[in-house]
This record gives sequence, structure tokens and C-alpha cells, in this order.
Amino acid sequence: MNMKNHSVLKTDFRTLTMAGRGKVRDIYDLDQYLLIVATDRISAFDVVMPDPIPGKGEILTRMSAFWFEQTLDIIGNHLVTTDTDAFPESCSPYRDRLRGRSMLVKKARPLPVECIVRGYLSGSGWKDYCRTGMVSGIRLPEGLRESDRLPRPIFTPSTKAPVGEHDETIAQNDVERLIGAELAAKVMDTSLKLYDRAFSIADAAGIIIADTKMEFGLINGELILIDELLTPDSSRFWPKDDYVPGRAQKSYDKQFLRDYLLSISWDQKPPAPALPADIIAKTKEKYEEALERLIK
Repeated sequence: MNMKNHSVLKTDFRTLTMAGRGKVRDIYDLDQYLLIVATDRISAFDVVMPDPIPGKGEILTRMSAFWFEQTLDIIGNHLVTTDTDAFPESCSPYRDRLRGRSMLVKKARPLPVECIVRGYLSGSGWKDYCRTGMVSGIRLPEGLRESDRLPRPIFTPSTKAPVGEHDETIAQNDVERLIGAELAAKVMDTSLKLYDRAFSIADAAGIIIADTKMEFGLINGELILIDELLTPDSSRFWPKDDYVPGRAQKSYDKQFLRDYLLSISWDQKPPAPALPADIIAKTKEKYEEALERLIK
């Protein structure tokens, strides 16, 4: 995998109109469309790190485009093209920086929830289960171990917090209050179908998708997928050949970075600490390996 060694921490395309800057993506308003640029920023515990992971934005873009294509028969999405030569003329001064790490997308009205599907008991779900026996108000069987596969995947939504603040888990009835019962039911059903599809594809590539976070939006009342999809930034990817329930798992995602940050007792509040060169390099390797396994 020949990801470029240079990194892009942020963009500032002065002749384009910036619509927003997220934890990872810079977004520009191109009138009819949005331009989403995946930088090499990385966040952990909802805080953006000061150091980039070189080539990460290109990996995220390729992986999202792959999954959008693989799930088109389940639900449409906002992707128009990743071909920078097909972007509007206003983008031409920036094509070299955009190439490989940007998507031209349709404008949609984002839903105010993060749609999380868990197939395994890990992360905050494991912590909730240890404390209450439930995850997002869903009662689970007694005696489950860390990283156990759940009897069936569960939908565990959360709020969408501003950059630097923590998302908060909410119950399914909270989603109904936010977007209405009919749309909430469709979002939950679609999220579970997407997880099942992705799980099967990744499983064949030797990857377990333990959980993933998706975002949806509306265009003229039609529900579509937006943002990124099934990347190591938004999912827990575990190597299938090393999976052993009852412990934390090795991962292809940023859990490696989270584990390092926990080991240095950082308080998970800004500012984030500088990242050692070996942590940056190993995180990059894990993202690259996930891409190589999925996209031959």
C-alpha cells in the first residue's frame, strides 16, 4: 500500500466557502453540492489529537466509497463522485490536495442522532453492561464476557455532540422523540441491515466488525446515508484469527490509540497530548492493513 508520506492536518481553500470543520473532515459549500475533505486528523474520546496520521484521509475516503457501493441496494447515499477531475471547476486550483481524500456529495439534512449498531460487547457498551446489565436500555443475558458476540446485533443510538464534547448514549424512544416514530423505525431497521451486510463482507476478509456508527440524512424526505461509512474511525475492526472472548481485542482501528492514551492517564479533555512517532506509525499501519484486507 503506497499511501503518501505527507499529511494534511487541515485545509483552507480560500476561494471556496467553508461550511464547517469536523473532527476529521473539512466541508465546503459548492452551492448544489458539498465538498467533503478527509484530513489526516484523528480524534479519541471525542478530542482531536494535535498530530495527524499520514495518509489516513485517503484510507477513509477509499473505504467509505467501497462501502457506499456495497450497500446501494439497501439504501442510497450522498456520494456523487470521488473523481477530482469531475469536481466543479471551482475546485480545480486545489485538485492536487483533494485527490484521493475528497468526496463530492449531495446536500442533505442530517438527522440529529448517531446510529450505532453493536454485534459484540466492547467499549462503552461493555462498561454499561458491567454496571447495569444493559446497553442503551436493552437488557442483555447475564454472564456475558468482554468482547462476547451478542445473541443478535443491537441498535444503540447516541446524541451528536459538538467537536470537543462527548456523545451521549440515548434510548430508542429518545430517537422517536427526536425524529418521529416512523422515521426512527426505518433508521433502526436500515442500520441493522447495513451492519449485517458489512459483517458478512468483512468476515470473509478476516475482519470482525464489532460495532459501527452510521449517520443518515434526508433529501426531499428520502432517507439516505451521509458522512463516512464503516471506516476504522467509525467502527471497531478486529482480526478474526486473533479473536478470543473474555478480553480486549487487537484491532485495526483507533482502539490502539485509545489504549495508549489510557496508559498515560490523560484526562480525556482538551488539549490532547502530542503523539509519539511510533504510535503514529503503528496507527497508520493498522488503518492500512484494514484497507488491504477489505479492498483487494
